[in-house]
Amino acid sequence: MAKPNYSFAKRQRDLAKEQKKEEKLQRKKAAAEEAGAAGPDTEDQAAVDDADAADDQAPQA
Repeated sequence: MAKPNYSFAKRQRDLAKEQKKEEKLQRKKAAAEEAGAAGPDTEDQAAVDDADAADDQAPQA
């Protein structure tokens, strides 16, 4: 009877785990892009917040 190749089985499990992790990352990225495209007001608000933050950090003479 043939001896089981544990190294090969472990490598296959690791590859499957990496692939699943990558797919999950891509789903999250797609969801974030979709949410960003759906709410352009959020981007405008972020620009306003950045401008306010720059004013707060400016040295006063």
